[in-house]
Amino acid sequence: MKISEFIQKYDTQNQYQVLKETYKQIEFTIQNSYPDFGFNIDQIDKIIISGLGGSAISGDLLKNFLKDELSVPVIVNRNYFLPSFADEKTLLIASSYSGNTEETLASFSEAVKKGCKVICISTGGKLEKLAQEHSAAFIRLQKGFQPRYALGLSFFTLLKVFEKLKLIDNQNVVTENIISLWKRRAAEYSTEDNLAVSIAQQLVGFIPVIYSASDYSNAVGYRLKSQLNENSKLHAFHHEFPEMNHNEIIGWETHQQKNLHTKVIYILDETYHPQIKKRFQIVSEFIKKSDAEIIPLKSQEKDFKVRIMDLIFLADWISFYLGVFRGFDPSEIEYINLLKERLS
Repeated sequence: MKISEFIQKYDTQNQYQVLKETYKQIEFTIQNSYPDFGFNIDQIDKIIISGLGGSAISGDLLKNFLKDELSVPVIVNRNYFLPSFADEKTLLIASSYSGNTEETLASFSEAVKKGCKVICISTGGKLEKLAQEHSAAFIRLQKGFQPRYALGLSFFTLLKVFEKLKLIDNQNVVTENIISLWKRRAAEYSTEDNLAVSIAQQLVGFIPVIYSASDYSNAVGYRLKSQLNENSKLHAFHHEFPEMNHNEIIGWETHQQKNLHTKVIYILDETYHPQIKKRFQIVSEFIKKSDAEIIPLKSQEKDFKVRIMDLIFLADWISFYLGVFRGFDPSEIEYINLLKERLS
């Protein structure tokens, strides 16, 4: 079948079009209104971004994106409770696309008890009601997306918050460059023969093992792993250099490709520490001894921030195509929905 036939058959909610128009999500965050947060940056000494799934990965991505600019520690919290050090000088950013993520709602309530400053990011739901009850700043996201397909909204809203708090310089230039890039890539990845399609085809029948670099590209690696889980209905695994070299590397000593069909994906960047680059090269030799293929993903864009978002966008397209090639609807998340029903 042609690619268009796979999409027509399996993409029941037209996520293909959502991906093509993801750049519009960034434009929405630029035009969106932002409230007075009610405090000054000198009143906080740490930031906790509380969320799950797409909301949490936006926090991870922000840490990679701003790795050379952040002047206060930023922690991503994926739980019902906050770290014990959360206090009156802590800013909690409660991020939930639906507004009903129970872990995020619980962390919001604890933040209120601890006297944290709070900013809420959501389309509405219970989180909006809590924000109103406790006079917390609320930023409304555009509705109509599945959370994992709304990264442009959640990430660039976070970026705007940091900018408006004067934690970082104005990001308009790099943001416009990313909009242009995602428009261009959307046109490329919509063709019958493109990079995302090629990589997805290579992964059919294999379990992806993804390696990235801590504090540089780990958000990209984890995003790809998560998107492969949800969009492609596939187990995928992710680890980071250099930590991987202190444990998981040993697994390759006895890896047998006939028992576990894997393909390794490297998330690479030219600005990695020289020793990290060397580690990737050495581990490549070990992996190839076990007959596993390595697929390198590397952006050629000039700016690090643009390169990161280039790879993020590529990851989304790979997972989408792999899903339809495997005969699955990239929108369906049955077990997540069943779990939520059981929990309620």
